Amino acid sequence: MARNDIRPVIKLKSTAGTGYTYVTRKNRRHDPDRLILRKFDPVHRAHVDFKEER
Repeated sequence: MARNDIRPVIKLKSTAGTGYTYVTRKNRRHDPDRLILRKFDPVHRAHVDFKEER
């Protein structure tokens, strides 16, 4: 099995509308749904939810 099949690279986009993104990997076997993580947005200067975009 290829490396990218199980742990693909995903983008996390800010819900604050600033356009700031984080790039990370996730395990599709354990988290098949889209991720929502609360992270710091330096443009908005606050912690906001970041949603997975494909």
